[in-house]
Amino acid sequence: MTGSAVSVSLIAVIGLLVLMTIRGMGHFWPSDILYTTYQDPHGTSSIIVGEQVDSEEVTAARVRDSGYQTAPGQIYLRRDLIKVGNREAFGQDFLWVWAERMGPVTYPKELLVLERREWGNFYGTLVAVKENGRLVASGDAAWEEVQHRIERAHSLFATIHTIEKDEIGSINYAIDRLRLKERRLVLEGQLTPEAMAALKADRTSYDAKYAVVQKRLSELYADIRRDSITMRMSTGQEQEIPLSKVVRAYRPNTMGFGEKIAFYCSKFWEFVADEPRESNTEGGIFPAIFGTVMMVIVMSILVMPFGVVAAVYLREYAKQGVVTRLVRIAVNNLAGVPSVVYGVFGLGFFVYFLGVRIDQLFFAEALPAPTFGTPGLLWSSIVLALLTLPVVIVATEEGLTRIPRSIREGSLALGATQAETLWRVVLPMAAPGIMTGLILSVARAAGEVAPLMMVGVVKLAPSLPLDSNFPFLHLDRKFMHMGFHIYDVGFQSPNVEAARPLVYATALLLVVVVVVLNLAAIYFRNRLRERYRGAE
Repeated sequence: MTGSAVSVSLIAVIGLLVLMTIRGMGHFWPSDILYTTYQDPHGTSSIIVGEQVDSEEVTAARVRDSGYQTAPGQIYLRRDLIKVGNREAFGQDFLWVWAERMGPVTYPKELLVLERREWGNFYGTLVAVKENGRLVASGDAAWEEVQHRIERAHSLFATIHTIEKDEIGSINYAIDRLRLKERRLVLEGQLTPEAMAALKADRTSYDAKYAVVQKRLSELYADIRRDSITMRMSTGQEQEIPLSKVVRAYRPNTMGFGEKIAFYCSKFWEFVADEPRESNTEGGIFPAIFGTVMMVIVMSILVMPFGVVAAVYLREYAKQGVVTRLVRIAVNNLAGVPSVVYGVFGLGFFVYFLGVRIDQLFFAEALPAPTFGTPGLLWSSIVLALLTLPVVIVATEEGLTRIPRSIREGSLALGATQAETLWRVVLPMAAPGIMTGLILSVARAAGEVAPLMMVGVVKLAPSLPLDSNFPFLHLDRKFMHMGFHIYDVGFQSPNVEAARPLVYATALLLVVVVVVLNLAAIYFRNRLRERYRGAE
């Protein structure tokens, strides 16, 4: 029975991973674009151009209940989900169609997909390429011209993004620091004429830098708006699209297998390394990955000293009596407290109580705008440190229990003190258990969502918690998290069908991170066990 239970659990886990892999990773593969005619149940004919995303069988009885007429004796009907894009024209990206009402399906080579920074994909045929409204290329020559000009637009867009985020961001940050400095001097009654002159000189310097950067930015914006293309939709209407709004253009119906592999790798790298767009339904999840890792690192720095010290005291120094047993029972019970309770406690105590008083003492110049009196990275890390503290304590105690008493007595007999024995002998030998507790706490913290929704995580963070502005690590900032990203995309997205593959892909990536952490724990634990096997 035990073997059967393990087998069923293993099959379920593998099946879940396979489902997430197929549903999530398949999203990045360039699907062929179909062209067909369609007659809806009301008798209206239209042309459909797009990607077939899904297909399902529907019972005829269910269809007849909705008023759709089916053939006598028909049991099932197939309907297909087509991604038609062109949201500004159709009002939606996806369309369910009945397969029996579709005409012959073809895959013309001239069909083009534009992946845009806004409004999703655009499907159609390329008509012309323009520069400042002047025709540059049309027909077969337009495709090569489009590729060349998209690369140019990408280069300009990357430059603009760097200037806005780094250079202008740094200047705005410095100007805001000057404002806070002036406010602090006012509160302290030290705003002398000399101080005002120094502040004015610094502000003038930053304004001059901003003017130079802004002028350069205006030139780049004028340059990037130069090129545009004319596209023809399935309805026959033509639309002009600026290349500054295009991420990539491709013709999947003409791609070979090697080209599709290269495209797949490019899309997957964009998913891992870029920022999200279109309400998190397009682009990448790098801020969520970075925020998750950053929070786990800060949490680990906070939880390890307290967890190890508590375990060492309970095992090595505390008198083993009723009080110690009650403390151990309390620690074990804390491990079973729902995580949302920790979130409520963190919001009430750390944010609204401790954070508000920190602002009053150290950041009075920023009030009433809160600094630490609002959810942020620090409070999220502390709450998760409290959440995972029992795991570290229990694992460390187990590691200390494995050390034979004779080892301690031998060290004391050689003249070492109890502290020296603990530091030089016991803790190194208990390192496998300590490290296992840390990795287990990291694995649990990486997947927690409920407490973070209250103490720091947001849908979209404008800035990373780590940047080049002093003090470099901004513990007061809100951040993105992979677990919350899954929840937000899956349940809060305005475009459910577009978001669904990203839910699977992000969930799979989160599982991979947890698995890697556990494999690393097993590897290093085994290495340390081999090192101290003789002593055991």
